[in-house]
Amino acid sequence: MSNYSISIKSHEEPGVLEKVTDIIANHNVNIVYLYLFIENNTKGNINLELENVSDIDNLINDLKALDSVESVEIYASQEDVFGKRIIIYGGGAQVSQVALGAITEADRHNIRGERISVDTLPVVGEDNIAEAVNELSRIPRVSVLVLAGSLMGGRIVDEIKKIKEQRDLTVISLNMPGSVVDVADLVVTDPIQAGVMAVMQIADTAVFDYNILKKNHRKF
Repeated sequence: MSNYSISIKSHEEPGVLEKVTDIIANHNVNIVYLYLFIENNTKGNINLELENVSDIDNLINDLKALDSVESVEIYASQEDVFGKRIIIYGGGAQVSQVALGAITEADRHNIRGERISVDTLPVVGEDNIAEAVNELSRIPRVSVLVLAGSLMGGRIVDEIKKIKEQRDLTVISLNMPGSVVDVADLVVTDPIQAGVMAVMQIADTAVFDYNILKKNHRKF
């Protein structure tokens, strides 16, 4: 069995998504991610990440047989292309330094066959960062969140607690004032090193586990 991404162009009419998902379910295929948008108010674009697909050809043929479907394209899964995902939130200067460490370290592992991608969002303000953390519950493949700022706490802490209850997520924070450092899994002073540790935590080609480190130390 394999994982795939498929993109479906369809007529914009009621019930199309239900018909598509019914066919996928009948093939005992699991949908791990779905994104739907409308093009020019006339065409639907349905993008799905599928796992455990035993017969992709039959599945595609059944989808194409729907009157409302115009075309179906197959792509490699996002897991295969982009792999594990690191997201960095915070002030622009700190974010850029964390990204420098993360991208440099990810490149070292990716040339060995890993797939680790790094996304950044320079954003400031308690409410803005809290909303960005909340959004992680709807973003696929996120393995590590790095909080790179000068002061973080309040609502941000509440959202971190919520997201950690919902998914397996490692939270790394720069060493800064505020209560975020109390809920982070790892607190790192140097932003470049924080980026490096974020990659090493999720890379299969690295020998690193913050759980071992924090038996004696949680801050670096």
